[in-house]
Amino acid sequence: MSHTAATLPRPTRALIVDDDDDVRVLVHLIIDMADNGVEVVAEASSAAEGLDRWREERPEVIVLDDQMPGGTGLAMAEAIFAECPSQRVILFSASLDERTVTRAEDLGVYACLAKDRVAELPDVILASAPAA
Repeated sequence: MSHTAATLPRPTRALIVDDDDDVRVLVHLIIDMADNGVEVVAEASSAAEGLDRWREERPEVIVLDDQMPGGTGLAMAEAIFAECPSQRVILFSASLDERTVTRAEDLGVYACLAKDRVAELPDVILASAPAA
């Protein structure tokens, strides 16, 4: 009996956008270690670079920091939703005050997760992925 690639479920493709190199490495590592069907297909260190990577890769889910030099994650999310209202975005930030969370929800962000809850990220990504 042979197994073909067609019988395996396609991984949920994720983009990580964070200006902190160490955070990107940590998030990528935690996603890889979870081995739950999420694959990091690209990373970016700014909102502008994140938009470019998103347009190139079209991942199912974006893990997005908010506070970055040169533009916030929420501004990036707003630009993405203007092009693709169904895009799944997870705001992954150390500064999730009530105003930020409300703005994220108003924009259509799927979930807001504080950076100190990084271990939960692979499951949140998987839960946010659109049904195949």
